[in-house]
Amino acid sequence: MSEQRKPMSIGSVQIADDFWQQRREVNREQTIEYQYQQLQESGTLENFRRASAGEEGDHNGMWFQDSDAYKWIEAASYVLANHHDPELDGRVDSVIDLIATAQQADGYLNTYFALEEPEKRWTNLNMLHELYCAGHLIEAAVAHYRATGKESLLDVAIDFADHIDRTFGDEIEGVPGHQEIELALMELADVTGEPRYRDLAKYFVDLRGHDDRLAWEFENIEQIAGYDPDDSENGIAGQAETVFLEDGEYDGSYAQAHAPLREQEAVEGHSVRAMYYFAGATDIAAETGDDDLLQHLDLLWRNMTEKRMYVTGGIGSQHVGERFTTDYDLPNDTAYAETCAAIGSIFWNQRLFEETGAAKYADLIERQLYNAVLVGVSLDGTEFFYDNVLESDGEHDREGWFECACCPPNIARLLASLERYLYAVDDDGLYVNQYVSGTATPTVDGTKTTLTQTADFPWEGTVEIDVEASEPTEFAVRLRVPEWSSGASVSVNGDPIDVDADAGYVTIERTWDDDRIEAEFEMDVQVLEAHPNVEADIGRVALQRGPLVYCLEGVDNERPLYHYEIDPETNFDVTHREGLLEGVVTLDGTATVPSKDDWDDELYRPADETDETTAPITAVPYFAWNNRGPNPMRVWIREA
Repeated sequence: MSEQRKPMSIGSVQIADDFWQQRREVNREQTIEYQYQQLQESGTLENFRRASAGEEGDHNGMWFQDSDAYKWIEAASYVLANHHDPELDGRVDSVIDLIATAQQADGYLNTYFALEEPEKRWTNLNMLHELYCAGHLIEAAVAHYRATGKESLLDVAIDFADHIDRTFGDEIEGVPGHQEIELALMELADVTGEPRYRDLAKYFVDLRGHDDRLAWEFENIEQIAGYDPDDSENGIAGQAETVFLEDGEYDGSYAQAHAPLREQEAVEGHSVRAMYYFAGATDIAAETGDDDLLQHLDLLWRNMTEKRMYVTGGIGSQHVGERFTTDYDLPNDTAYAETCAAIGSIFWNQRLFEETGAAKYADLIERQLYNAVLVGVSLDGTEFFYDNVLESDGEHDREGWFECACCPPNIARLLASLERYLYAVDDDGLYVNQYVSGTATPTVDGTKTTLTQTADFPWEGTVEIDVEASEPTEFAVRLRVPEWSSGASVSVNGDPIDVDADAGYVTIERTWDDDRIEAEFEMDVQVLEAHPNVEADIGRVALQRGPLVYCLEGVDNERPLYHYEIDPETNFDVTHREGLLEGVVTLDGTATVPSKDDWDDELYRPADETDETTAPITAVPYFAWNNRGPNPMRVWIREA
């Protein structure tokens, strides 16, 4: 196994990008503040206050609501890593103090169980998400420690992780219903140097599909936490029956527990659970040098990307169970494509890239960042999509918060940690994975280096990178050639470099001193069609330019969207509109539409009497739709 690529720390990358910095400033100034207020209003922080005081009953919100606070801390910590903000720093400290005082003497920490069912800890791994919440606590603690050097939350996380380590494998043989703790434990092991946490993560990954505890919980549902005999239809019993039964029998595929990981042949079940599971498993494959496991994870990745993923990078097509279904089942108007699932996929793909260096994983990160994730938050940073349809009649709208509010803080922590996905370093040099303007200061082969990148993604494909080394040093700079680019040219100090797009990267090996790389990635409008087995998209096409998928929005087009037909040979005008949607590029062309002349009072008539005409058509980036109020939208448009 080759040397693993390491992402650069958040503190060693400064983003100064017109596109992304605008969104990150909104995230820092609006979203994180707004979400803190939601933690107050939803009762999330009140749960910690009441648990700290030893009160009982009246837990606010979902059983796993603690995780909202942990993800908020993680997002805020990433902001603090690169931005001096004493007020935010103090607010984070106050929330950490609240969490610490709610922790029990044995290290256990969960406000639902503290307030409602303290005697039933660890009895409902399927649904109540104790280990999931613990994972988010650990991730927040690691982020806070790395950003600030403070150990206040790290100490809490270590105590809880130690409690879990004492409990599982000895007192309890079981795995989490909702994966998350696996990847978190790997991060905790990295920051503490304690191998027990890696062993515990491996235990959870390896036991899944072998352990029958999740099935036992369903069969003995009256004995577990959260069971309410007066609410068997809508409560724990009703939810469990919806997602864990198939023809009356227990089906573990919802939680990826239907078979051991190495025997699973397709991505199954709840899409967020799957992504977190595969991310943790990839960490373990990297740590143990398990090439067979890594190859199997790539097999699952190929099933997802070749048969079960939307053109936007969205995953999980079914509302019931928020899950994957079958190959090519990708409906548009009922698409689920949960924002959290795309974020989880980015976590997984980043790990796959770090272990393999394959450009395809960075390509998918780009697709999901610009489309499946960014659509999940409004331009003002205060409204969110949980599910992301690809077609709407005008009823689908963002919301300010959710009862199950996993997606908003997940978006906040991803945007605040964008630096982690731009570059990577290995023994031979460095990778430029995403084209985002700013400065990075990697150390390559012992030499301090400064990269200054100037790009105008996602609107144009021109990139300049100035490479300055503290002393002349030989190493490789690898530029990713985006999968969407129809052609690429690269030069160093004006001298052309051969480009082999099939390799995924242009590798430039030379002695670097004070040099400039210039790259041009052709950014044509592409008219895409789906695999013939995707029933929802037969006879339809979609538009893409660069990394952006486009859509028709009713507000921009005079006709009902189902009227428009696009000829794949249509030439679209690419128009920069600074005053539209905070500055976007639109695609403007001409489409075929049915003529409404001479219908008079007829409802039906012979098809050979129907005429067609043309009408102007305007497409906007998918991520920007629904920022002008609810209105009809389509990604897939009828083909002329």
